Amino acid sequence: MGSFTIVPAWIVEDAIVFAVAVITVIFVLRNEKHPVSILMEMLCFIALYAAVYENLATLMGWYGYGRTLLMIGNVPLSVPLVEYLVVYATLRVLATMDVPTWVKPFVVGGAAMVFDFALDPLAIKQVFVTLERTIGRWSWFMGPRDVGIYGEPVYNFAGWVLICGYAAALLLLGRYWHRRSGYARAVGIAYPILTMIAALGLVVSPLSSFLLWLGPFLSKGSFSEWIMLAVWLCVPVILLGIFWRGRMRERFVFRENLPVLLTLAGLPVVTVLWTIASGLFQIVWIEALAALALTGLLVAARLRPAPASSRPRRITAPGAARAR
Repeated sequence: MGSFTIVPAWIVEDAIVFAVAVITVIFVLRNEKHPVSILMEMLCFIALYAAVYENLATLMGWYGYGRTLLMIGNVPLSVPLVEYLVVYATLRVLATMDVPTWVKPFVVGGAAMVFDFALDPLAIKQVFVTLERTIGRWSWFMGPRDVGIYGEPVYNFAGWVLICGYAAALLLLGRYWHRRSGYARAVGIAYPILTMIAALGLVVSPLSSFLLWLGPFLSKGSFSEWIMLAVWLCVPVILLGIFWRGRMRERFVFRENLPVLLTLAGLPVVTVLWTIASGLFQIVWIEALAALALTGLLVAARLRPAPASSRPRRITAPGAARAR
């Protein structure tokens, strides 16, 4: 790897993500019925999917990362790791909601995009002079025709819908296969590998350009990026409004879902506080809105009543009704 400049801010930020990941792993081992499969999901999402795509993007010259202590090629380990944490946490919330399975990838993708609005503006502003070059924690090398938000192409925010939405859709299919097999150990190990390879194929396919800027009908850098950003902001909300409407399969309890709370609420709030402490007040509003939206989703799930079938039944003493 050679020498590189240690930037304390990047190290601390990575350490926070790693701490949440450790808490999540412990939670999976203690609470998931099939923890090996879930941990395989995490490993394969990172090693076979997100890190491969992120490294491809750096080799294509789209963007670059500042070096930190734990890297996978040109990409900090914390990047694909936090992406999986968002997928896992959102699917965990959705498991308590009474929504059709096909809706879940859209909600996961939408939550991931909102999460990205909480993280990226700060990462792009954290620019340091290093031994390699002057670079941000994450820097886009934008072309003259690119349309952007705070130094990042518009389509990249919608890109989180695809990265996490594809993964969620295929992991749900894999979990279904695992369940239909009677939870065969071989299937539990195989489905994370196969689904994440398939997700990588999807993310580099022409389907992605269509979903990001309506290619090939319209081009990257055009107003179509704004159209698709608006679409992906609205679709999850509309689907929840139509198909959820507050119905729950079981009660969502904060103390029983600590990794969810730390990922979807804790990390965005920490980013907002870090941004304020850094004096970057021009981007606080967008991060605060994202943190508020994700926290609001958790609160909405928490406040909804448990389904009647799962509530304790009141026992009436014999003859009580007649006594009235």
